[in-house]
Amino acid sequence: MGAEEIKKDMDISSWPSDLAYEQWVALPVSGARPSARYKHAAAVVDGKLYITGGSRNGRYLSDIQVFDLRSLTWSSLKLKTEPNAENSDLQEVLPGTSDHRMIKWQNKLLLLGGHSKKSSDDMIVRFINLETHVSGVMETSGKVPVARGGHSVTLVGSKLIVFGGEDRNRKLLNDVHVLDLETMTWSMVEAMQKPPAPRFDHSATVHADRYLLIFGGCSHSIFFNDLHVLDLQTMEWSQPQVQGDLVSPRAGHASISIDEIWYIVGGGDNSNGCLETLALNMSKLVWSTLTTLKERHPLASEGLTVCSTTIEGEKHLVAFGGYNGKYNNEVFVMKLKPRDSSHPKIFQSPAAAAAAASVTAAYALAKSEKLDFPQLIDLKFNGVENNVPKKDINIEIDAIKEEKKVLELSIEEVRSENARLREKIDELNSNHTELSKELQSVQGQLISERSRCFKLEAQIAELQKMLESLQTIENEVQILRRQKSALEQEMELSAAQRQNSGGVWRWIAGGT
Repeated sequence: MGAEEIKKDMDISSWPSDLAYEQWVALPVSGARPSARYKHAAAVVDGKLYITGGSRNGRYLSDIQVFDLRSLTWSSLKLKTEPNAENSDLQEVLPGTSDHRMIKWQNKLLLLGGHSKKSSDDMIVRFINLETHVSGVMETSGKVPVARGGHSVTLVGSKLIVFGGEDRNRKLLNDVHVLDLETMTWSMVEAMQKPPAPRFDHSATVHADRYLLIFGGCSHSIFFNDLHVLDLQTMEWSQPQVQGDLVSPRAGHASISIDEIWYIVGGGDNSNGCLETLALNMSKLVWSTLTTLKERHPLASEGLTVCSTTIEGEKHLVAFGGYNGKYNNEVFVMKLKPRDSSHPKIFQSPAAAAAAASVTAAYALAKSEKLDFPQLIDLKFNGVENNVPKKDINIEIDAIKEEKKVLELSIEEVRSENARLREKIDELNSNHTELSKELQSVQGQLISERSRCFKLEAQIAELQKMLESLQTIENEVQILRRQKSALEQEMELSAAQRQNSGGVWRWIAGGT
């Protein structure tokens, strides 16, 4: 399934209901659009998509654009300086920036880091007040991280976690810093175990408010497709094994997590854009492909953004911008299928795991004693009758039955996943069989060619022998020619001698 074309005749008032599940659709826009760009930052607040900064043709952008997801119209946000600001020039407060990150916190948008013409040694935290439209710089303290771009920023409770990036000297980073938003204090994390390789333009998210996940990104020569996890309680790095679909290396992609699922959109490797939209089940660590786009699709780009929003009670992904040889300024949405996030949590929650264990124990007891659950209610322990009211017990039994249903659904999910994996294994085995046949065919051809080579070598050897014989004959002919020439010279010499001898005798005879 790919992306649908722009629906120009879509009814704006009812466009969400016109969408199919898990398909990217480019929304029709009424009025002017903002400049196409990439490496901007984005956030959705109250049904509006906020876009800040970015880059286009090597120029840093400083504008704030707002897309209303209800009216499908763009507008520009005019910012104000802080009342006590010494310089009222907005360019000083919010300069052109790219490869920065933006997080909503309370009634503000917080902008962290990024590259700009105005250099800074330390990371700057800027804010935009969504109520007053006042913008400025937030004062921070502690161990402020070095300025950087292409990093990741993840909100966990009231703390922001910054990982990696590239500083203004193009040095790659893999450090971890935490900003406490209550006190605006920075601290540096000293994590244990092997960290991810230094990188930038990766993605990050948090799972279960405990695990920081890092995916992809690149160095100056390598693109990554690895997944790393930082346990925020033990501060230990790990690189877990993942299952499911194969994931190609990428950087500059966009990501957003909703419940147990982490969505990955776009990205590339400087040569090709990534066409697939991926989903990682963070509880099971299984990759799957939601949809695959056509070649050169605007979303198969680097430097795009993706956010999430709820429209008419359903979750949607909202993507904007990017570059794949062409800068993009379209808004794409994908309506997500409803997911029951309660199933995976059973395997993650200690309380749920205990409930599942109690269900298993109850079934084992009932089977061993050949009793039904109603009989268990009337059991006496050590001659003392159970004082738990029958109503409460019935409630507990109902709860256990519900847990049983949930467990059965989870088992069905696992079975379905196993069936899917078996199909893939069968497909791989089939491919392996075909490749084996091709290999055998090639080997047969090689044997045939080898036999031909042997025959040619034998013919060449015979020809060489014939050439040697011809050389011997030629040498003998040369000898015979020399012998003939010598014989002819002797005969000429002998004839000359006879002629000279006859002349002398004639002279003597004449004299007498």
